Amino acid sequence: MHVVIMGCGRVGSSLAVSLERQGHDVVIIDRDPTAFHRLPSGFRGEQVVGVGFHRDVLRRAGADHAQAFAAVSSGDNSNIISARVARETFGVERVVARIYDARRAEVYERLGIPTMAPVPWSTDRLMRMLLPDGVASAWRDPSGTVAILPLPVHEAWAGRPIAELQQRTGARVAFILRFGTGVLPGPHTVIQAEDTIYVAAVSGTVSDVTAAAAREPDRS
Repeated sequence: MHVVIMGCGRVGSSLAVSLERQGHDVVIIDRDPTAFHRLPSGFRGEQVVGVGFHRDVLRRAGADHAQAFAAVSSGDNSNIISARVARETFGVERVVARIYDARRAEVYERLGIPTMAPVPWSTDRLMRMLLPDGVASAWRDPSGTVAILPLPVHEAWAGRPIAELQQRTGARVAFILRFGTGVLPGPHTVIQAEDTIYVAAVSGTVSDVTAAAAREPDRS
């Protein structure tokens, strides 16, 4: 696969080396020629000096026949412009841009350009390492506003309706993993003892949601 990377910083250089090791044809772009010093001496990919969103620079990098493009420079504007040019002008199928501003990342996701926002992503990884299993989120939207997480529940919730759990926790049940199969809950779905329940919750409320689910449901 021919891959073009815009930005030869720590992320771009590491990505280029990893892709080349897997046998891909890699071209990396940077406006600063000294940035290529981050690449190991044995790197066989092409190095292109220039501004990564200029069409002539992208043509020299082979964007017209690239299957993938990654914009990972230090500038949000440069990344999103180059990603849009790669997608809209050169028709590259797989395009991703690193965007530091999580709110802007959400906007560009809606425009159809996959983004990676380092702060929410890093926060989620840290949460996975710091918190007990089953508490950290399995997915978080690019803005970091909504998280989907497996929700440990008190054993007494077995036999109770999903609607009651949603009302207690304030979270929405996204799906249930039941005997290894995903189940989309309906209005009358009842929790079973071996269910793994995944809920969508607003970030900042996860602790309250998990605490509410850990308590025994009201008897009625």
